[in-house]
Amino acid sequence: MATSDSWREQTEMPDFTAGGRLAVKVNEKGSYANFDWTHQNQVQTIDVNTPLGNTVGQLCQDGQGVLAVDGKGQVYQAASAEALSEQLLGYALPVQYLDVWANGQWVKNAPYQILPDGRLQQFEWTITRRLKEDGTPRILQLESPKLSLRLVFDQITYSKSSGAAGQCAARAGA
Repeated sequence: MATSDSWREQTEMPDFTAGGRLAVKVNEKGSYANFDWTHQNQVQTIDVNTPLGNTVGQLCQDGQGVLAVDGKGQVYQAASAEALSEQLLGYALPVQYLDVWANGQWVKNAPYQILPDGRLQQFEWTITRRLKEDGTPRILQLESPKLSLRLVFDQITYSKSSGAAGQCAARAGA
């Protein structure tokens, strides 16, 4: 498993589906879950699941903004993923950039720095990426002064874009 020190400028993001586990650590307290993540037609949807596979929440970002649906079907909306996570969780997670960083890119038109050890520093985050033998992401680690977020990918499958931008499925009921 190699660390990726070949960061590049953001380009158009390929469609993909991915699954794995995530961990969030705030003040030495951690939360763990599984995730299913799709990026299709410029719409990102992340389902957060219990270890038994029950969806406890969904976060979706499209051209109209971001929304979250909790396990009871309650819908929350905001202009950005960071604003929504701040509102719901009490801390801002850079969910809108996860696809960019997972694919070894820095966010275009935003200041960034490649550290001597190959990690990317952008916004308030230090990002480490580890790859599988086939070059796909295995681990995406984000660290800030306040918290850390770690995604471990069990699988990721890329596909060709299937056309025009879509919208979050949950938006119809919002």
